[in-house]
Amino acid sequence: MIYLDKIYKQSDMSWFTPVELFKPWYAHGIAEAIMRTANLSVPLKIYEIGGGSGTCAKGIMDYIMLNAPTRVYNNMTYTSVEISPSLAEIQRQTVGEVRSHQSKFSVECRDAADLSGWGEVKEQPCWVIMLEVLDNLPHDLIYSENQVSSWMEVWVEKQLERESLVELYKPLQDPLIKRCVEIVNFNENDQAKSSLLSKAKGVWSRAFPKPRKCWLPTGCLNLLEVLHRVLPKMSLIASDFSYLPDVRIAGERAPLVSTKAHGSSSDYESYLDAKGDADIFFPTDFLLLEQIDHYCSGWLKLHGDKPKTGKKRRTIILDTSSFMEEFGLPSKTRLKDGYNPLLDDFKNTKFYLSVPTHNIK
Repeated sequence: MIYLDKIYKQSDMSWFTPVELFKPWYAHGIAEAIMRTANLSVPLKIYEIGGGSGTCAKGIMDYIMLNAPTRVYNNMTYTSVEISPSLAEIQRQTVGEVRSHQSKFSVECRDAADLSGWGEVKEQPCWVIMLEVLDNLPHDLIYSENQVSSWMEVWVEKQLERESLVELYKPLQDPLIKRCVEIVNFNENDQAKSSLLSKAKGVWSRAFPKPRKCWLPTGCLNLLEVLHRVLPKMSLIASDFSYLPDVRIAGERAPLVSTKAHGSSSDYESYLDAKGDADIFFPTDFLLLEQIDHYCSGWLKLHGDKPKTGKKRRTIILDTSSFMEEFGLPSKTRLKDGYNPLLDDFKNTKFYLSVPTHNIK
């Protein structure tokens, strides 16, 4: 902890991702999960969304070079889809430290959620990796006067006579928000089918109504719709925060909004106060992520949907410690007293694995 405190104070980073803190072992665990699950009789194709400094890419390619059959490494391609030009250049430098990686690695500097950037549909099996991407994707806020009233969109407006921004409430119109609300409602109804507690809550909400706010992962829905359209045979590995401590902002799935000064962080009471120098982290509801994945793959159908074809995907949600015990090398990060930060820290993170059933025998 003293070491971590020191490197945070020396850096402009608000926080370091696990793949950075535990390099190369964190990336090696992901590579092992891919190797155990992939069909290695076809060329291995990996996409990483938001690859940071390239640590994950280099770690995975190193592991495959050392542990997979030579032909798997020789025929593989690893594409980083990175929106930041400066990070894209850092990734090229990081991966390029190993000369044999250079011909297999490429960076496409674009927004992964923009359908036009992907070109034609790619029918080959591939892997998509997203580490700490979901927590930074755009979210939409909706509001309800009470637990039984209809949801409304929240708009933010700068009014001339006021210094601060204000919220306005309007009827649901945005088609992306509408789809996301339907998936959320489907998910909540599915969980509540056999729950006496949910019925009691329904009675309670009518007797004691109170305003409700809900943050929707519309950016995640948009990204997965694009990925499933252009990469219909993709397998997905995503890792992110399942909950965030000490969140002060109101609403279900509310974000942590913080700023860093002089090596220490402070949290905002309202997202409206953040003026561009703040980091925003959203927790990921992994059961909702699973439903969004099933919806975007064409298997889950909502009310009013056009007929869709899609097979149910095979999915699993794992705590990071369970994932690393299964696929990683925890002995490499065990301390002298037996404590293992790879397993014992980051208790608020999970992995989501999703593979198409037609890739499984």
